[in-house]
Amino acid sequence: MLPPGLVPGAPLTALAPMQDVTDLAFMRVIAHYGAPDFYFTEFFRVHAQSRPEVHILRSIEENTTGRPVFAQLIGEDLGHLARTVRLLLRHPVAGIDLNLGCPAPKVYRKNVGGGLLREPARIDEILATLRAEVPGLLTVKMRVGFEDTSNFDRILDLIDKHDVDLLTVHGRTVREMYHAEVRYERIAHATARVRCPVLANGNITSAARAAAVLATTGGAGVMIGRHAIRNPWIFHQCREVFAGRAPGVITLGQVREYIERLFRATQVDGLAERLHVNKMKKYLNFVGQGVDPQGAFLHAMRRTETERELFAVCDRHLLNEAHLPFSPEPYAGVIARPNCEVPRGEPAPCSLTAITA
Repeated sequence: MLPPGLVPGAPLTALAPMQDVTDLAFMRVIAHYGAPDFYFTEFFRVHAQSRPEVHILRSIEENTTGRPVFAQLIGEDLGHLARTVRLLLRHPVAGIDLNLGCPAPKVYRKNVGGGLLREPARIDEILATLRAEVPGLLTVKMRVGFEDTSNFDRILDLIDKHDVDLLTVHGRTVREMYHAEVRYERIAHATARVRCPVLANGNITSAARAAAVLATTGGAGVMIGRHAIRNPWIFHQCREVFAGRAPGVITLGQVREYIERLFRATQVDGLAERLHVNKMKKYLNFVGQGVDPQGAFLHAMRRTETERELFAVCDRHLLNEAHLPFSPEPYAGVIARPNCEVPRGEPAPCSLTAITA
């Protein structure tokens, strides 16, 4: 059985696995504002020379959030997947998760992540291998297809065949990246077809949106990614909305405190100031979507180079009118990742390392 959620009987919430984001520091920061029911790690790369990455293991070994952490794998070699599972099961993981959804071209071109959605027969072999190695919980995160949804039902049948315990469905294809509208009807289809609980994923911008998506899909819960970067209170707000209460209003002053906390939590000894500021700007690309409708905070923030400059911008835009509300939804037209969210030919990778300041 899945670990119990924070509120018995309530829909589940999960923080999506995001490469270069969901590390130990970020998990702890999110927990401060209201942890999700489940965490999922950045993906462990699996290949002939791979060993579980130490920095990702830290998010499991040093997890003090009180919430379960699932270890996500990305790979396609059966032997090395089995070897990696055996290594990971030596650590306090809640379960093993298979990545069938990463849309970055540099990933799917290696026929892993979302690239595997083109080959249901290979997914069948991989799930059989993982199910044989995992005595406990085996979970899968997938998109609805690669170019189209022609393989969707066949893969859903494999989820049942191999007794997967939890399925997360992002309602876009791999080739759609983050451009297209999310096909929540496809998530509803998965919910009706498979035996295991299904988490809905994709453009869940707020607690109100989470409740609406669950009403549409019939899912067991939601998985939230980039909008938890923007709004770390979102999981607590989801529990409020699921219980029939109005979520509390977040102010710009509270957002300033969050930025300070995130800055200190992600500091690394020996990392140059400018590099740390650049990493923070990549988080703030998302936060800025809820600060002002003109995108003035984003414009100013992206041009800072030092800690002093960065926090001067934060103070000017967040503390001068600290009582004003932070928007629960992103402002229309304020784009966090132009290279990922605005169609322009070949999609670009969408990890934090690919977001330009």
